Amino acid sequence: QVQLVESGGGLVQAGGSLRLSCAVSGSSLSSVIMNWHRQAPGKQRELVAGITTGGSTTYADAVKGRFTISRDNPKNTVYLQMNSLKPEDTAVYYCKAIMRDIPYWGQGTQVTVSS
Repeated sequence: QVQLVESGGGLVQAGGSLRLSCAVSGSSLSSVIMNWHRQAPGKQRELVAGITTGGSTTYADAVKGRFTISRDNPKNTVYLQMNSLKPEDTAVYYCKAIMRDIPYWGQGTQVTVSS
């Protein structure tokens, strides 16, 4: 069974940076599609960034140019580098793995951006 554990969240001032990590176990990272989602209070969960097994990436318009998703297959870890953070980036961030069309979610990590 695939298990995901996020880390790296915290409190940061606007304009600052954070790097989130998602450690994957139970499967080789090279065979799964990985996404980062976020959910702010009172809002629906939304896709932030994704990376395919081939390394192609996609980003939500709200984070393009500020966030970068990457994967380190030997370490079975996916990262989300977040720069130029804004208060509206405040949310719980979740990583998701998709393997054989089945989604697996991590428990989430809180990111809070103060103005």
